Amino acid sequence: MDSTTPLFAYTEQDFVCEVDRASGEPTTHSKFDLALRSGWKEAMSRGLFRYHLGELETRVLSGEAGYIAQLNIQRGIERRKPQEILSIRQKFDPKQFNFNKINPEEVLFEICRADPRSAESCHQNGATTGSCMVIINVSPLEFGHSLLVPEPARCYPQILIPLAVQVGIESVFLSADPGYRVGFNSLGAFASVNHLHLHGYYLNHTLRVEWAPTEPLVPEKCVYRLTGFPSAFMLYTEGQDPAGTAAAVCRLTDILVDRNIAHNVFMCRGCPPSSEAGPSGLRRGVRVCIWPRVSCFGSKEESAFNVALCELAGHLPFKNREDFNNIDEDGVKAIVQRYVLNDQHFTDLQQVVVGQLWGGLAK
Repeated sequence: MDSTTPLFAYTEQDFVCEVDRASGEPTTHSKFDLALRSGWKEAMSRGLFRYHLGELETRVLSGEAGYIAQLNIQRGIERRKPQEILSIRQKFDPKQFNFNKINPEEVLFEICRADPRSAESCHQNGATTGSCMVIINVSPLEFGHSLLVPEPARCYPQILIPLAVQVGIESVFLSADPGYRVGFNSLGAFASVNHLHLHGYYLNHTLRVEWAPTEPLVPEKCVYRLTGFPSAFMLYTEGQDPAGTAAAVCRLTDILVDRNIAHNVFMCRGCPPSSEAGPSGLRRGVRVCIWPRVSCFGSKEESAFNVALCELAGHLPFKNREDFNNIDEDGVKAIVQRYVLNDQHFTDLQQVVVGQLWGGLAK
């Protein structure tokens, strides 16, 4: 990457301890929000995206799930053709498109956790360590849609590592906007590029995963099952030990990779697992939801929307107006059901994961 790339160094002192999930846009932005939003807007004004993203037509589907449907026809047409994926453990191929080949102008900034005594502690001997590049997604699904790419020159395949998860969690804590979310698609779960990256974007609507009820699995380790449809593993943190949470997430996803199970991950501000809070109120912590799912290798795409990280969380970018206008909650669930594990399959996997990772603590 270009040596002139701006550096966004942060410490825990930059974390926003709580955000208010009230209606409307937040009245204040953090330093992280300002850097991301201003850089993204400038890139849009300079024509660096494949299409201009204005305010998307949006409707909330009636029903318990509260699905947020958005019409984004251009993304379905203009996004880069996905690479051929044959395995969840597919090796990185330098001949394929990767984020070392992008236009340098697409890089917004480099982000890393710094020693509070020195903003230059991210750099050692001229090399960047433990950092991520924040790159615009040239086919955005919402405002601010960017990619977090950890140490791009190391050419990691699309398998989660603790650094990626930690930066993802911490970027949510760096934002003062409850609508900022981060997610990950594994190979076989509609990841289109086999070069490790997470997605970050803003969505100014409440999603049910922020407050949905849970069942304790290993409460001592803040591990729960997100109940309802579709079921997910959920880890919760209020920022005391992001590295520990990131390591736990990766231990879980490593089991999925070893068993060749595709998965999607979604990180957002959320209520504590034991709370009775609803759609409104304060969000002091971050929920990390992990959906094991049916793998898709070379399968035909859905006409309405593909089932990946944002769709499982309840945000539905539609490819065409007909489906956008006509679908209801039952129609959405019928599509999603084709890609997620049924309750019995999930429960069987849950026993394996909890037993293998936290057997002595499982409830």
